[in-house]
Amino acid sequence: MPRYNLEGQVAIVTGAGRGIGRAIALRLAREGCPVTVADLDGETATQVADEVRDLGGQALPLQVDVTRNEEVQHMVHQTSEELGSLRILVNNAGIGAIATLLETDEETWDALMNVNAKSVLLCSQAAARQMIKQGGGGRIINNASGAGKIAPGKGMPLGAYAASKHAVVALTKQMGLELSDHGILVNCVCAGIVDTPMWDLIDRETAAQQGVPVGSVKAQAVAGVPLGRIQQPEDVANLVAFLASDDASYMTGQTYNVSGGLLPY
Repeated sequence: MPRYNLEGQVAIVTGAGRGIGRAIALRLAREGCPVTVADLDGETATQVADEVRDLGGQALPLQVDVTRNEEVQHMVHQTSEELGSLRILVNNAGIGAIATLLETDEETWDALMNVNAKSVLLCSQAAARQMIKQGGGGRIINNASGAGKIAPGKGMPLGAYAASKHAVVALTKQMGLELSDHGILVNCVCAGIVDTPMWDLIDRETAAQQGVPVGSVKAQAVAGVPLGRIQQPEDVANLVAFLASDDASYMTGQTYNVSGGLLPY
């Protein structure tokens, strides 16, 4: 059952073809939002859009490379043309890479910064301009992960990924201030150990580097979660739905943890 008054609030969710993005798209649809399901993989975007329609919702699947400004502009324009006034943007698209900082090459660094950080800027610029043009404000919600707040750790080779996610936190804080006069609220979500394909990748590649069994890295990470279980994508989607709602109308430029108690601040 819907919990928030989001009926007719048009949303874009990037990286929505699987994992956290899929959960967010489905949750917003349950709250009454028409949703653009944007993903680099057009097939998975279509599959999630079909799931939204199965729930009785309205969905627009789009294949989008969020690192390319012309594709981002098209995404915002087509959303407004087909679904109506854009009110919610969820910057969820992201990639990971497993390497120590000394082993991180320029290509990997650039890819992480482009997808994880530059795309947040490009999508937010395009969405904010559309929201300002429409009037009435809006919401921009960024997915930064716990790596946007703390260093992943000596035994977790995710330094470049963490740098890109720290950039998302900084963008959120500044953009929240700059867009406040327009009634556009900008907030950030930091998750913990989420049961997604990305964490399966982290587990496999880190285990291979350390010479330990596959599954052990993930299990050790989950063992450190105070609530005692791995996080589900829906746990993140719950917070996103709240931040998109009127209940969060006095919150902007902030970063919120949803990590089972894992993050210290």
